[in-house]
Amino acid sequence: MMKGSRRQESTAGRAGCQPGDGKQDSLQSRKRGKMEKDTEKQSEKRKKERELENRTLEAQIAGSTNRREIFRYLGYRGKRPERREEELVESCIEELSGFLSPRFYGREYPFSVSQDGSLDFTCFQARSESLRKNLEGCRQVFLFGATLGAGVDLLLRRYSAIEMSRAVVMQAAAAAMIEAYCNLENRRLAEEYGRRGLYLCPRFSPGYGDFSLEYQRSFASALELEKRAGITLTDSLLMVPSKSVTAVIGIGSEACSQAGTAGGRSCEACQKEDCMYRERKEGSKGQVSRSAAGRAGTGNRQRKQI
Repeated sequence: MMKGSRRQESTAGRAGCQPGDGKQDSLQSRKRGKMEKDTEKQSEKRKKERELENRTLEAQIAGSTNRREIFRYLGYRGKRPERREEELVESCIEELSGFLSPRFYGREYPFSVSQDGSLDFTCFQARSESLRKNLEGCRQVFLFGATLGAGVDLLLRRYSAIEMSRAVVMQAAAAAMIEAYCNLENRRLAEEYGRRGLYLCPRFSPGYGDFSLEYQRSFASALELEKRAGITLTDSLLMVPSKSVTAVIGIGSEACSQAGTAGGRSCEACQKEDCMYRERKEGSKGQVSRSAAGRAGTGNRQRKQI
């Protein structure tokens, strides 16, 4: 009994006398603390991702709408908006959100460039040098139509009749919101194709660069947009509902070399030098980095409406 006790005491004594144990315990404690913090961060990140997924599409559109784009549409060039103006924009976005009925429809098609330089989308052919450059290296394309729905037009008409100043801000906000919706769908498509090892080129719409607005008819026919998304065309090739977009996205096995991302484009690819909505680089004369109105098919159409 005594021997056993002495052995235990001896062992405990030896263990307690080992040099550096305090430092080792402190190091392990710090490691555990860091791991716990990392775990908390991961958990918080997953929580935010789940919250975003659980939000309605309408809320996602409103939340991801670029406020700077709205003020750019309204003519704020380098001028910081006042608090009341920012509040007005937020109020318009919130009200528009209650009238959204977003719809999106698209199809993938084989793509090739004919010997005469025309672009063969399988469902129709087109001519555009700027679009050809955008689709360089692509063997497939994704054509789509997207809209915020007829409710937005109803709201815009209502304010045009009773409060024109708010109607102007509503127009700009709705234009930015259709952009946001297209960007959300672009990201979804990029993830889907990314899992297959494919990349997306910047989207490109009729009316942008030298890609004629006349091709709106080809998009509407090929995609059956009236049936699939509730989008129709007027005789002047404007879409109804007005906050709608058609576009083509190139699909390739290598990352696209064109400026921009799958969610937008650079003004540098556009040949319309006199566009009032071109974004200019800071401190440069006439240099352009990105167009607010020329993105995602809102170019010619929205220049008329805003």
